[in-house]
Amino acid sequence: MERRVYLDNAATTFVSQEVLDEMLPCFNIKFGNPNSLHSFGREAAAVVDTARDRVAKAINAKSVGEIYFTSGGTEADNWAIKGIAHAYANKGKHIITSSIEHHAILDSCMALEKEGFEVTYLPVDKYGMVQVEDLKKAMRDDTVLVSIMVVNNEVGTIQNIKELAKVAHEKNAVFHADAVQAVGAVKLDVQDLGVDAMSMSAHKIYGPKGCGALYVRSGVRINNLMNGGAQERAKRGGTSNVPAIAGFGKAIEIATRDLDKNQKILKDLRDYFESQIKANIKHIHINGHPTQRINGTLSVTFEMIEGESILMSLDLEGIAVSTASACTSLSLQPSHVLRAMGVPDEIAHGTIRFSFGKNITKDDIDYTIKTLVKVVKKLRAISPITETGRN
Repeated sequence: MERRVYLDNAATTFVSQEVLDEMLPCFNIKFGNPNSLHSFGREAAAVVDTARDRVAKAINAKSVGEIYFTSGGTEADNWAIKGIAHAYANKGKHIITSSIEHHAILDSCMALEKEGFEVTYLPVDKYGMVQVEDLKKAMRDDTVLVSIMVVNNEVGTIQNIKELAKVAHEKNAVFHADAVQAVGAVKLDVQDLGVDAMSMSAHKIYGPKGCGALYVRSGVRINNLMNGGAQERAKRGGTSNVPAIAGFGKAIEIATRDLDKNQKILKDLRDYFESQIKANIKHIHINGHPTQRINGTLSVTFEMIEGESILMSLDLEGIAVSTASACTSLSLQPSHVLRAMGVPDEIAHGTIRFSFGKNITKDDIDYTIKTLVKVVKKLRAISPITETGRN
C-alpha cells in the first residue's frame, strides 16, 4: 500500500505541530502537579489557567467558574446530563433530548430513566433537523433539562440552537448543547446561542485525545460526577492532565483563529468531492441538510451494497473512512441517526461518512473518487441486490 488518505476526521484528527509544541514542555519541564503549592506546581497551574482562558475566549465565556476540564466529550456529556438533572430534581424529573444525539447523551438519559426520570426523545425531519414546534409541544412545567447537539456527528446537520434554547428558557429549563463536532466548524458564542452548558473535546480539532471541557453558565447548578479532590473548583476530582489541557487550549485557540480559512478549504474539498460522486456513481443519497451543514462531513448512502464492505475495500487501497460514528462503528445495527431521519434499514447499511481534514488535497480527493468508483462497481457486481430488484 503506497498511498494513504485519511477521510475520518470526524472520528479523530492528528495532533498539529503547534499543539504538540505547546504540550511537550508539560511532560518533563513544567511537569508539576497544578494543585501543589510550590513553584513547580504554580508553574503547571499557570499552564492550566492559560488553557482555561483560551477555551473561555473561544466560546465567549468566563474563564473563572464557567470552564471545567474533563477527560473528553463523553465525560462532559455524562456530567452535564446527570449532574444538571440531579441538581434540579426537586423542580422536576422530565428531560428532553433528540433521537439523533450522540450515545453519550442517549445512554446517560436512559440511565436516568432507570432512576425515575422521564425522557422525551424528539423526532427529526428527513434532514436531521429538530423542529422548534416539536420542542414547544414537549415542554412541561416539570422539564428541568433540554439537550440538543449543535452539529450531528454522523451527517453534519446544524441545529437551530438559539431558537431551541429560547423555548427551553420559557419554561425555566436548563439548556445543554453537545458541541463536540461544532468546535472549529462553526462560530460558537455561548452568550449569543443562549446555552447554559456545552460539551467540547480536543481531539476533533487537532488536539490530544483524553481531554475535553464542559462550559457551565454562572448560576447554573450541577452536581459532581467525579469525586475525590478539590480540583476544578471542587467540581471534578482527579489530578489535572496538564499536557492534554495545554494542548486543548492551544488547539481551540488555533481552531478559532483559523476558522474562516479552514472552512473555506473544507467547503471547496467537500463540494468537489460531492460533485464527483454524483457525476460518477449512480444510486446514491446524500444524508443531512443540503445547506445547513458543516463543511467537513459528508454522509453518502450507496444502494445495493454494504457500508462495511466499502470501508474495508477502501482501507485496502489506503483510504480511511467510517460507516457511521467511530463510537458505533462496531455495532451491526443500522445507524440510529439515519433511522430517525427515515432512511430504510435496507439501504442505511450502505452508508459511508467521509470527513475531511485541513491537510487533504484535491489530488487526495481525485484518488479517492477513482478508487471509490472501482470499489462500488466491484461490490455491486457481486451483490445479491440488483438494480432491477431495487424498490
